[in-house]
Amino acid sequence: MRNSICKNYIIISIFLLGVFTVSPCYASSPNGSESVSGIVTAAFFDGIAGKASASCEAKGFYTRAAFLEAAESYPKFGTVGSADVAKREVAAFFAHVTHETIQMCYINEINGTTRDYCDETDTEYPCASGKMYYGRGPIQLSWNFNYGPAGKSIGFDGLNNPDVVAKDSVISFKTALWFWMKYCHSLIVSGKGFGATIRAINGIECDGGGPRSVRNRVKYFKEYCRQFGIQTGDRLTC
Repeated sequence: MRNSICKNYIIISIFLLGVFTVSPCYASSPNGSESVSGIVTAAFFDGIAGKASASCEAKGFYTRAAFLEAAESYPKFGTVGSADVAKREVAAFFAHVTHETIQMCYINEINGTTRDYCDETDTEYPCASGKMYYGRGPIQLSWNFNYGPAGKSIGFDGLNNPDVVAKDSVISFKTALWFWMKYCHSLIVSGKGFGATIRAINGIECDGGGPRSVRNRVKYFKEYCRQFGIQTGDRLTC
């Protein structure tokens, strides 16, 4: 994350006259904007998670601390481009998270166990016997071809132990950020618009396939951009 103290690392600053001083290393953004933790404040995060009722399976599962810990593994998230671009990316990410989890109420996809998310043609990441790859976590990671590489990248067995995404909140957020950085990050920071991220996450909603869902995602995105004091940019729908 930007502007965070680097652990176990120091830099030697060379000044004029050959004087050397040792100082802590700070990872700061080249655009000088806020850190991810400065954008995703407790008030912002709790404004979403706090709407989950006590009966929600995810009540207390999605925490700001877990998100920030996960975000440390993805230093380009919310740090690329101008301050407005960085905030727009964060707003877009949480708009999708809010929609996918119904305001952080759900961890597991509703009726997910009744659906088949095994692509048997994928020989690189073959489905494990008895395992199910329905949506889990903040962005509802689905399919064996996502669980496999996500686990490989993050450090868990996504094919044989997909349930860990619903049990470990840090891993859960890491899967969401892994998917985001792989499929959505470049779209939003390059100015292709929020609508392009909808197509990347659930393209079946686009081109009239799910207008209500598209409107819902856009509604959250507009609200979070408003909270951050930035413009939404163009091309909001797909």
